[in-house]
Amino acid sequence: MKSIQRLVVGVDGSERSLDAVRWAAGDALVRSVPLTIVTVSRDRIPSLSDAVNLRLNTPQVIHRQAERTLDTAAQTAKDIAGRRALEVNTVIESGAPAEVLMHRGSTTTLLVVGSRGLGEFTGGLAGSVSTAVVTHARCPIAVVGSAARTVDSDSPVVVGVDGTENSEPALAQAFEEASLRGVDLVAVHALIDFDPDRALPEGLATTMFAADVLDDLMLAESLAGWKEQFPTVRVHPRAVRDRPVRQLVHEAHNAQLVVMGSRGRGGFPSILMGSTSQAVLHTVEIPVMIVPTAR
Repeated sequence: MKSIQRLVVGVDGSERSLDAVRWAAGDALVRSVPLTIVTVSRDRIPSLSDAVNLRLNTPQVIHRQAERTLDTAAQTAKDIAGRRALEVNTVIESGAPAEVLMHRGSTTTLLVVGSRGLGEFTGGLAGSVSTAVVTHARCPIAVVGSAARTVDSDSPVVVGVDGTENSEPALAQAFEEASLRGVDLVAVHALIDFDPDRALPEGLATTMFAADVLDDLMLAESLAGWKEQFPTVRVHPRAVRDRPVRQLVHEAHNAQLVVMGSRGRGGFPSILMGSTSQAVLHTVEIPVMIVPTAR
């Protein structure tokens, strides 16, 4: 897994997009990487009302609005940095917001968006822009909600683990996030449809083990290799028989970040995004990082 080398945050002038900038600036400082702030300038066809009221949105006016949006966002990032060194770049793009962000995404980029906004980059988690970015981008996506809730810098990172290859990219990213922040990692394995014959290596699943023991064994196996690569990260396994969404939301109350795969156990390429990922995005108040599941 390649470490993230740059952050890109999309803004649309809304307060929620500024919340995303605040989080992205802090995260860029943690990683010691530059921050690129992007907004989209889209020409609008003038209406008769515009003409009557002399409010024609000419390209020059639209461009100035985009510049003001970026100026405010850049100042917000610099306020977060304070005296710490943070390289901030601003870009005005043309086109569809989702396509703009996805074009800038790569395996070494983290894309950041707000949970709701004015309709350019955010517009609600159920909106087409956020769904398209989270579903189709080939790099991790951080969706940031309101900054009203204060999160302790020593709060843990939470990751969802389902015991299959689908959760491996998210697990790798979660270990790196916890290592960068110097915090603990809470690994949540919650299934109500656990099938040991499918989830465990051949011969390990046996009626000699109780269901909860099998859950613990599978979670331990999933974590073993990553714990060797990140020996300084203290891991807290949470293997429970419960709905994954409910358990992840519960653990998020005391966490600073939730990391999840874009699709979970049994996910098919034709499915846009796993139901667990969607539900957690709609529910938790802290940033959620969605890591693309290998296709």
